Amino acid sequence: MATEATFTVPPDEFPLGTIFESVPGVTVELERIVPREDVIIPYFWVRGVHIDDVEAVFSPHPGVKDIRPIDSIDDEYLLRVEWDPKYEGILSTLGETGVPLITAIGTNDRWTFEIRGDQQSDIATFQQRCRERGIPVTLTALHALTPVETATEAALTDSQLEALVLAYERGYFNSPRDVTMAELGEELGISQQAIASRLRRGTRNILGQTLTALVGDVQRYK
Repeated sequence: MATEATFTVPPDEFPLGTIFESVPGVTVELERIVPREDVIIPYFWVRGVHIDDVEAVFSPHPGVKDIRPIDSIDDEYLLRVEWDPKYEGILSTLGETGVPLITAIGTNDRWTFEIRGDQQSDIATFQQRCRERGIPVTLTALHALTPVETATEAALTDSQLEALVLAYERGYFNSPRDVTMAELGEELGISQQAIASRLRRGTRNILGQTLTALVGDVQRYK
């Protein structure tokens, strides 16, 4: 049965964690992508502070070959990273074991990763490979996906689902809107940028899941 797991690692254990040494207040979030050994999560976001030269705050790390900024919106920065394929870390282990990454968020306290395996044994294999490489992962949650969980629910993180439900209930999607993004963020106790990110990513995940299902239905009936 498909199984989801959440695990943490110390902030300096992951290559991008060098940013916390100079800018401890930021949050770093990887763009989700199904890992392959030749293409491993090339984009990530830096949020929470204004940085004149965001590229310069990343100290050299053996797991990173190159980092360059792509875009920025207020205090959010999108960057592209080129990983060193010879570096044996969490991402290369995910790629080798074929375990998809759901979310990966780093703060000054820890990195939190959510992954999903087709079987619980996939999670166990990933953990074993990490131990063999000396990667100090700590499992914090493990649960099997039940038939009650729809594909759409599985495509959303808890924070994205919470934001979308609140936005719908408060009339954010009405025209005209009954609530502002700032008011939604205040109710959840997060910044306007954070609520915007959750709504954007959650909407994208739902749309992607829905379109994939529709295309599959069309192909089955051709």
